[in-house]
Amino acid sequence: YGTTLYGLNKLYLLMEKQHNRGQDGAGIATIKLDMPIGQKYIDIRKSTNTNAIKEIFEKVYKPLQGLADNPDISTDKIKEKGHFMGEVMMGHLRYGTHGKNNVFSVHPFIRENNWMTRNLVIAGNFNMVNNRDLFQQLVALGQHPKEFTDTITVLEKLGHFLDREVQQLFDQYKPYHENQKISELIASELNVQNVLARAARDFEGGYAIMGMLGHGDAFLLRDPNGIRPAYYYHDDEVVVAASERPAIMTAFDVPFSQVKELTPGHALIIKKKGTVKEQLCRQPLDKKSCSFERIYFSRGGDQEIYEERKMLGRLIAPKVLEAVHYDYDHTIFSFIPNTAEVAFYGMMKGLEDHLKEIKKKKLLELEDKTDATAVESILSMRPRVEKLAIKDVKLRTFITNDDDRSNMVSHVYDVTYGQVESHVDTIVLIDDSIVRGTTLKRSIIAILDRLEPKKIIIVSSAPQIRYPDCYGIDMSKMGDFVAFKAAIELTQERGNSALLDEVYKECKEMEHWPSEKVHNAVQKVYAQFTDEEISAQVSKIVKAPHIRAEVQVMYQSVDDLHTACPHNLGDWYFTGNYPTPGGNKVANKAFVNYMEGRDERAYT
Repeated sequence: YGTTLYGLNKLYLLMEKQHNRGQDGAGIATIKLDMPIGQKYIDIRKSTNTNAIKEIFEKVYKPLQGLADNPDISTDKIKEKGHFMGEVMMGHLRYGTHGKNNVFSVHPFIRENNWMTRNLVIAGNFNMVNNRDLFQQLVALGQHPKEFTDTITVLEKLGHFLDREVQQLFDQYKPYHENQKISELIASELNVQNVLARAARDFEGGYAIMGMLGHGDAFLLRDPNGIRPAYYYHDDEVVVAASERPAIMTAFDVPFSQVKELTPGHALIIKKKGTVKEQLCRQPLDKKSCSFERIYFSRGGDQEIYEERKMLGRLIAPKVLEAVHYDYDHTIFSFIPNTAEVAFYGMMKGLEDHLKEIKKKKLLELEDKTDATAVESILSMRPRVEKLAIKDVKLRTFITNDDDRSNMVSHVYDVTYGQVESHVDTIVLIDDSIVRGTTLKRSIIAILDRLEPKKIIIVSSAPQIRYPDCYGIDMSKMGDFVAFKAAIELTQERGNSALLDEVYKECKEMEHWPSEKVHNAVQKVYAQFTDEEISAQVSKIVKAPHIRAEVQVMYQSVDDLHTACPHNLGDWYFTGNYPTPGGNKVANKAFVNYMEGRDERAYT
């Protein structure tokens, strides 16, 4: 491999290539195989610093550099002396959907034990909707969990069944072998699939959970709906798994075709002896992979995601053209950096396709088809494209006064001057999604209005975000969503506030029902209106009183989302159709919180 730091170098690359997945902290863990008794074999380091990955690896590499560069020190000696020189390793980037942002919230987490096979280290991308039930199951066993977080609950659930599996093997071999020999047999014959299947039997949520056992086995477990993403690659020398396919492709220089998606409900189980298998742990259900991963969360370097984002832009192009009355001459098309850039390319493809038809028609209508000037004039028609919005470096607001702070927030974006014809041109700006609408109102529309356009059209490549997510994306408070605010305002304007009380009462009635009997009552609030009516109300909400230009907000349709992303049909934040029963409970709880003025998450 050319270096004793091969594994650490690859781990560093994988984490940097997925930095987009979390900036709230980072952590790594390694396990050294076959270490002598009495020597440490598990190392963990975490950080919540701004540059967490950099800080972790600088501290890990520094003491190893001298050892690795010394030709007189053998690889075995470096492994023995150096920390983080394990053969099994994991890394995690924290994306805090809840909880305190301190080092104690950062993965990986360890459940320590003097029996090597009972040591368990986990990290993952997961939210358990039924964490309260899982917690109570642990209490019923006689345990006293130290925290109420789903991370600790998952760790202890897995740990409980790991202990039982180890104990069962110990009891089986006790009449025939000495204890030391039994430990070796347990390490060899431990049924990881059985541990995971029993522990995950009651898990409800979206999850991709990776784990390492002290003796060297490892696993990656994915939820039965395939909500959270998980990919892997293996050959004769390495096994690697990650949330995003391009990270594996880049770090290990392997082609798209060799990186596999982990089947929902299955676990990738890697035994210390080198066997690698996908094994069933939960019966797969309807595949409802998170579409928001494709729209925004995952990096666009994945060839499928890149094409899907382009298609999202392409599919919304006809609606955009209708909004600008097909006026190419007085419309400037642009995008909000940086995640909307690929959808913008797709939108431009759609506009160019339409323009091609216009050119064809005009050319055919020419009386003198040899008139080079006229032909040139037609062929030169193209959409006006400019980079109007510029994302500035993160502004630090030292000001405590709310009005002054809001003024600073309005300068998060800057604009390119001199491209817009005052009170004549329309600006069309595409964004990947619109959640709260706050940045739109305070910053983007405010700064674009300085260019004095006749109209500003904001295009969302995603549909209207109407319902909370409870499976790992930080969208948990319904009252924050601008589409929800629009629905509430329309309900009140039309004198139908009684419906809100009716839905609230219905949600309260179902509060303590079993999840499987609960339906999403909040869908009634949206059912009163067309998508266009809600979009029109959103347009009013995000237009501050001082804005001179006309403002219009338009969204992708759910049908077109499914056309663009055919393999990621999870759309609960847009439709309220949750893949697990607990999702309905979360939606109802979020509505109750709104009605009762509670500023808190709808799940624990």
